[in-house]
Amino acid sequence: MKRAIARAAPPLRGLRASRWAWVHGAAAAVAFAIAMPAAHAAEDHAAEDQGGEVNVYSYRQPELIEPLFERFTEETGIDVNVVFSGKGLIERIKQLGPAAQADLLLTVDIGNLDQAVAEGIAAPVTTETLEEAVPSEYRAEDGSWWGLTRRARVVYASKDRVDQDAITYEELAEPKWKNRICIRSGQHVYNVALVASMIARHGEEETKTWLEGVKANLARKPAGNDRLQVKGVYAGECDVAIGNTYYMGVMATNEEEPEQKEWADSVEILFPNSEGRGTHVNLSGAVIVKDAPHKENAIKLLEFLASEEGQALYAEMNHEYPVREGVRWSELVQSWGDFEADDLSLQEIAEHRERASELIDEVNFDDGPSS
Repeated sequence: MKRAIARAAPPLRGLRASRWAWVHGAAAAVAFAIAMPAAHAAEDHAAEDQGGEVNVYSYRQPELIEPLFERFTEETGIDVNVVFSGKGLIERIKQLGPAAQADLLLTVDIGNLDQAVAEGIAAPVTTETLEEAVPSEYRAEDGSWWGLTRRARVVYASKDRVDQDAITYEELAEPKWKNRICIRSGQHVYNVALVASMIARHGEEETKTWLEGVKANLARKPAGNDRLQVKGVYAGECDVAIGNTYYMGVMATNEEEPEQKEWADSVEILFPNSEGRGTHVNLSGAVIVKDAPHKENAIKLLEFLASEEGQALYAEMNHEYPVREGVRWSELVQSWGDFEADDLSLQEIAEHRERASELIDEVNFDDGPSS
């Protein structure tokens, strides 16, 4: 039996409302804190029969991880209850403390992982299974966070209007790209991490100059998600877009919105700096929450997500790069080609995120090219 964590918003399309809640604002978080004990009292016996439960707070979009949770439940009998939100989950867990009843936090970015540790909500956990599964460069030394998948921040280039098969992040500030670049908000975590990596490589002054150059080359004011940037290329609004690799997989396999297949077919992926220092790579990952009421089940879920089976599901269903060595990439991902990943420490990138965000505002990046 699947349990409701909260009913803070209408059910998400395609997902069982009994498993998922989409939380918005402090009132919803309080509603969650009140609703959870009642749900537990009503179904304690059923949970015991099925192996218990684990409560997940997720920044990751539901459709990307629901299949993994379903498989986990099938294999263990442990129900997975999930609260999803695009922002604010770390703050809510910290504010509510034990009342949040959060066991595992799933994130989309190294900055989220670093923030969770800095806010004191992460419990360092290390098991032999996790250490064997996740390479040291993709986990905290003390086990306070664990990487689960990798995603490269790439350039989607028009097949018709871009005549080059290699590119660098640095050249995006060159005049030849005037009015040709689409990108989402500079303050989105994916772009903040990219700018942070530029600071780590080039320093603040050079990065600020680079940001000013990229801003001047934008075709329009930053808006929308990564997929809408590719739509901009398809529509002829721009010639290149910056986005994460796995969005190509999402678009190319989207049966519900087949127009996205056309968007994907209009571009090819260029891995910036692959012939030099390497392409910027970020992580999705997880932390065990300090006040977790079902800690052992949370560890079991984390170990499953890092297992060969869990990593293979990530690779095949979400078209992401596994962190576990030896797990085969999906055929679609393989078709994009291999690339050299930037060997910058993800922790070092996280340490530059605050300054990166400040620089983005200092150049008024999100105001667009004409500001």
